[in-house]
Parts: sequence; structure tokens; C-alpha cells
Amino acid sequence: MTEKDVWLVTGGAGYIGGHTVARLHAQGHAVVVLDDLSSGLAHRVPDGVPFVNAAVQDLAAVAEALREHKVTGVIHFAAKKSVPESMADPILYYRENLGGMTSLLGAMVETGVKKIVISSTAAVYGMVQDPIVTEDTPTAPINPYGHTKLICEQMVRAAGEAHGISWLALRYFNAVGADDPALADRGISNLFPLIFRAFAAGKPALVTGDDFDTHDGTGVRDYIHVADLADAHVAAVERLNKGAAADFYNVGTGQGYSVLDVLAALREVTGEEVPYTVGPRRPGDPASVVASVERIRTDLGWSAQRDLMDMVSSAWSARKALELSA
Repeated sequence: MTEKDVWLVTGGAGYIGGHTVARLHAQGHAVVVLDDLSSGLAHRVPDGVPFVNAAVQDLAAVAEALREHKVTGVIHFAAKKSVPESMADPILYYRENLGGMTSLLGAMVETGVKKIVISSTAAVYGMVQDPIVTEDTPTAPINPYGHTKLICEQMVRAAGEAHGISWLALRYFNAVGADDPALADRGISNLFPLIFRAFAAGKPALVTGDDFDTHDGTGVRDYIHVADLADAHVAAVERLNKGAAADFYNVGTGQGYSVLDVLAALREVTGEEVPYTVGPRRPGDPASVVASVERIRTDLGWSAQRDLMDMVSSAWSARKALELSA
């Protein structure tokens, strides 16, 4: 980092964006947040961090923010990210996600900004056949969300080649947990909030399938603490500050946890039984999806530091704190 190093974070009032902004700000990086607050929360932006209330699809507003704050690099989170919603309304996802990427890259070219970290996803791989997913695993997304993210990677690669932009794309696996209740995930569609909501209501959690070829029959996924994910973005920023780059990385723990493993962790955290019922598999669900993380460890010197208990305990504590403050 230099004194003139300034990073614009689009979607910086969101769940992952908010954690990343907090990490960068705490480590002395100059940060500016651009967010339209359609899903982000203004209180996630730390005191002292400039905030631009604008949509990333607004090229003029983005270019103005880049100029006004003398931005040297961008971290791009702002996007729609629900798989079910993308299936129900694909046009929305293509308009928002690809439109946002188009506007942002256009603004960067217009203002001469040459560095970008983009938020991508393991959904670009689609229905994987091997339980361990490497960056060389073929990309064949099976939903509009994953498809838009893959196209965004292709867009930034093309813009990089044409305009000399250095870029890194981080393909997240399953982000969970919280560093602070104020930064907690407010979504309700992922496994952790679904289990927590059922448990808090005194109802059994629904386990979709117990006949997979895994250690306990339930689906295995690679969960990563959002604080580790934020640290991965800091590592990407530091890599881009060292010189030209053009690459993508899986971001996970390299460790798979089953649905029953998650329930057992919640039982240990709460000290109470966590009842569940078993339903049919969801169509298209693979038995196991775990990230290979050797590449990011070797290239960026980053690896996850938190385990499943850290993830579950922090997410549960954040949920309870939010309930008390409501």
C-alpha cells in the first residue's frame, strides 16, 4: 500500500463487502464505499469511510466517484446473488449483474483505474463430478446466477487484455459466520439461517437427503468464515499492489462439512438438542463439493484460519444479538 492507494468497494454495505471494508479500513487502506442500499445497510460502513449512494449500473456516478476520490483500484461485490431468484427472474440477473460489470469497467477505462478484484462464486462450476474442485475444473454453470458470474469473469479478462487492467477473481464457496452482529448476514435462504430459524422456532430442521455417498449420508459443502473471506480480499489487494495480475482463485477452507456436522456444531454451541427431519434430495444437488485451495495459498499466501465451530458460534451469536436489539 502507498499513500495514494485508494480502493472503491462496490456493494461495500453488504454482508461480505461490509466485512471486507472493515478489514481494509482497520489495516490502514484508504477505502470508499459505493452502494445503492437495495440490500446493503448503511450502518455497515465504518465511521470515516466515504460513502457514495449510487447503483453500480450508473456509469456516470461510478466514474464521478472514481475521479472525486482519486481511486486506484476497485473491489466489486455489487450484484444479485440468489440462485432461486435467478431461476425465477433470469432477466433481472442478466440486467443487474452484467449491466453492473459493464458500467464499472466502462468507468474504470474512462478514468484510468487499472486494478480490480471481482467477487465470483463456486456456482461457475455447476454440477461437479469430482468432490474436490480445482481452478481447472470445467466451468458449466447450471443457473443464471452462476452464468452471470462466469460472464463477468470473461468480461474483466477481455477488458484487462484490451485496456491493461490487472484483475483477480475470487470464487467463493459458502460464506457464513460474522465478525460483528452489525455485519451479520440478513439473508434467509442459505443452510445456516434456515437451520437457525427452525431451531429458534422450536421446529425440526429440514435435511434434504440422507442417502448421499458421504460419511453420514448428508450433503457435504465447503463453508468459509466471512472473516477469512475478507482476509482473502485483503491478500488480493496486496497482490495487485505489487504488479500486474490476471487470475482466478477458489476461496474455501479445503475441508468439507456435512449438514449433520453443522447440526452437531449448533448443538454444541447451544447446549440443546437440535431436532431435524429428512426430506428428499433437491434436484441437481451433488453429494460433495469442496474447494482445492492450494493455488491461493501458494500465490497469495492466504489460507482460512477458522473452523466450523468458529463459523457456527459466530453466526449464532450474531443472530441472538440482532434479536436482542430488534
